[in-house]
Amino acid sequence: MKKRYLSALTVCLGLAASHADAASCADTNVYPNWPQSDWQGQPSHANTGDKLVHNNILYQAKWWTSAEPGTSSAWRYLGRCDDATQITPVEKYGRLKVCGTGLCSESNQRVQLRGMSSHGLQWHGLGKCLTEKSLDVLAFDWQADILRLSLYVQEGGYETDPVGFTNQMHQLIEMASQRGLYVLVDWHQLDPGDPNYNVEGAKKFFTDIVTKHKHRNNLIYDIANEPNGVPWSAVRHYAEQVIPVIRAIQPNALIMVGTHGWSTFGASMADGDLQDVINDPVPFDNIMYTFHFYAAAHTEYHRNMLDKASDIFPVFVSEFGTQHYTGGGANDFVSSQKYIDLMARKKISWTNWNYSDDPLSGAAWQVGSCAAQDFSDAQLKEAGAWIKAKIQEGR
Repeated sequence: MKKRYLSALTVCLGLAASHADAASCADTNVYPNWPQSDWQGQPSHANTGDKLVHNNILYQAKWWTSAEPGTSSAWRYLGRCDDATQITPVEKYGRLKVCGTGLCSESNQRVQLRGMSSHGLQWHGLGKCLTEKSLDVLAFDWQADILRLSLYVQEGGYETDPVGFTNQMHQLIEMASQRGLYVLVDWHQLDPGDPNYNVEGAKKFFTDIVTKHKHRNNLIYDIANEPNGVPWSAVRHYAEQVIPVIRAIQPNALIMVGTHGWSTFGASMADGDLQDVINDPVPFDNIMYTFHFYAAAHTEYHRNMLDKASDIFPVFVSEFGTQHYTGGGANDFVSSQKYIDLMARKKISWTNWNYSDDPLSGAAWQVGSCAAQDFSDAQLKEAGAWIKAKIQEGR
């Protein structure tokens, strides 16, 4: 399996300041070769300020410790030591665009992105489950291509602190971009299900985000997470209001639109069906439609809907889980694998829900992993270990 690092150009430009300088690591002890010895002369511990390399990561002791680096709060994470030898996803594919019914690289080659979605930023965002360390793990250990940043609008999200959450999104975009990841900016409208309820907030939010990051080539904008309880005509009306706001600032922005029935082309609700979108598609170029599924609850009927819709439209699976649609319950890896096979065959890109330590089974990490900043494989839940392997397949 290949390991992927920041490119030499990226490091030289100083865009990955969070990463350890390879030269500084070269002169540092490598675990279990401790920097300090006990009274019998055997290497055994680190004193305050001592540095130690473990698994290509540089740590510094906060106080006297004999704990393995990275397993205890006694250690401060300083960054990776890896020399830059391979390109990142953004360097490999460049600015993405729609081509036919698929997603293509800047050089017009069909691509499939695989990655993770955050949980709600108000609960598991910046400084919690999204940190320098966790994003290093996602980019360089998991070898993901993309991070979806889920900004809830209600439920303690954007509407409670527009400036604060916009600034958090700015910082997370910067952090993910430093690691060469694509970033899916998710306006996570959920309840109420009519996206038109939040149209003015959406216009303000995307104006702020796109204006600041219009120089980047790695951003994708999802303007409506899971419309529900409304017909397709309402979703389309909303898209016609928000897309021009983004395109006025970034004319070639790649934009996604959720569909009725919680982004299932109507499969999950009696709000209509796929034919509604066929009859009246969003009237803009470079648009993709999102599809969501939870494999334990959404089986053959939803898979057939995804298969059929992706023959007609560019589709991106921006959220899915291996469990029930509540995000919990038992994993159904048989159903999940059928979706994975379908998406691989048709090069449908995806992000899995979710990269956090939420108590439900759909979270990648065990409860407490984010507080401890322990993102080792030992902390993965069953779903996390499974999805990590799917991201890494063929790398």
